[in-house]
Amino acid sequence: MLLKILEKNIRSGILHLHMPDGHSYRFGDHGIEAHWYIKDQAVTRRIATDWEFQMGETYTRGLWDCGSHELGKLLAVLRANFASSQVSRWLQPYSALLQWNKITRSYANVAHHYDVPEGVFRKFLDQEMFYSCAYFAQEAFTLEQAQQAKARHIAEKLLLEPGQKILDIGCGWGSMAFYLAQHYDCEVVGITLSKEQLAVAEKEAQKRAVKNVRFQLADYREHQGLYDRIVSIGMFEHVGKPFYATYFRRIREMLTASGIALVHSIGRSGPPGITNPWIRKYIFPGGSTPALSEIASGVELSGLMSTDIEVWRLHYARTLHHWLERFQHNRAAIRAIMSEEFCRMWEFYLAACEASFEYSNLVVYQLQLARQHGSVPITRDYLYQEK
Repeated sequence: MLLKILEKNIRSGILHLHMPDGHSYRFGDHGIEAHWYIKDQAVTRRIATDWEFQMGETYTRGLWDCGSHELGKLLAVLRANFASSQVSRWLQPYSALLQWNKITRSYANVAHHYDVPEGVFRKFLDQEMFYSCAYFAQEAFTLEQAQQAKARHIAEKLLLEPGQKILDIGCGWGSMAFYLAQHYDCEVVGITLSKEQLAVAEKEAQKRAVKNVRFQLADYREHQGLYDRIVSIGMFEHVGKPFYATYFRRIREMLTASGIALVHSIGRSGPPGITNPWIRKYIFPGGSTPALSEIASGVELSGLMSTDIEVWRLHYARTLHHWLERFQHNRAAIRAIMSEEFCRMWEFYLAACEASFEYSNLVVYQLQLARQHGSVPITRDYLYQEK
């Protein structure tokens, strides 16, 4: 069954399939070349009947391989030739049930992914620990330079002034909060649902001796306060479709009359869809990659106005490529902290996401939002003027 599927669909790239009985097969005749070594014959039927879940499941269990550091190439060839299955489309009407992220469930979902030991993330992220899409404003940027460029770009959209109060929803380990406090002399409050991230951020604040940054363990629905600016980077993916309107309404309620918000989120350039089932189970439970139409409907119901929407294409593919290279370079150290199964699970997650951003319809949306017209200039020129 798998042989027939590959023969029918592989048109871009070259795939060498190596079976456990010693037989090898070649599919395609140009492009990226990848090798796929099947260790158990039964794996082929599992993948052929449910590839969106079983590709990650069987790789994590060690039932197939693709050679040293070649996982990215294999998944690139497969993603370039296969779209999402009809099963995912059939489940679309039920997607809200999969993302019913009430407050207690949101805490549990975030803990599943982010309460991994800090040392694991330090092995593959940049020095400042930004765990979101970087901005490759120049082709030759390193990961560190691209993450700083992202932070600068977001800060410019916030039109910051010294002394302003800023809320960072989903602050992670404090990367953006520290950047804004250091470069713009603002008072920043960061909220997270991860106890591990909170502990690391508070420790880092003491180490840097910063007085104008503080962190709290809180959900956006629990937190109270009034802010001149609100920023939320890579957190909206965890909100859940039933709560989009609530999320944007809470942003409006916590903004001053002249306030500005910036929401940076993974999204899909096509119509609404559903999260990959393997990613949903093992990596981001309750997570979603919204279509722009879904985001816009939430904004419209909130009373906020969209003052700028920017689409980042391929930046996340490059970011993930850097992460995967660093992860595999430090694989032995990560394995010592966690386990071999963890390493296989996370390298598959990173490689699969890179391929999806490169060959599928995943993008990053940046929404600049305000409560009134006068808060934001009527052209984008201010973003690119020399300071």
